[in-house]
Amino acid sequence: MNEQSVKKYLLDKPESTLDYPFGPEVAVFKIKNKMFATFGIHKDKEAINLKCEPNEALALCDIFESIIPGYHMNKCHWNTVYLDQSIPKGEIERMIDNSYALVVKGLKKPERENLILQYGREILGL
Repeated sequence: MNEQSVKKYLLDKPESTLDYPFGPEVAVFKIKNKMFATFGIHKDKEAINLKCEPNEALALCDIFESIIPGYHMNKCHWNTVYLDQSIPKGEIERMIDNSYALVVKGLKKPERENLILQYGREILGL
């Protein structure tokens, strides 16, 4: 996946918004004002940071050379994924879906329930 397709996929998530709180070089994708992904350049490569369950985060780093513990993030809960075409599109989409769902699960109950009523559990990845 490239920058354009990743950003489109991130913004296609229900109620996803794009912000630049860290400056123009880092795109931050949020749901209900909670970050679920960032996009930027790290070590001269396009990369996204995605939230992840701690055990899965470690496993993904072991499986893919293009995934490292989250750069400038809590390394237990975030991974940095380099978009160097070495990871299949479906796997990147799965990691994005997972990151989004983890953040939705962590929302306040009224916010989460409202999203479930509007979009359904399946669309939200719950």
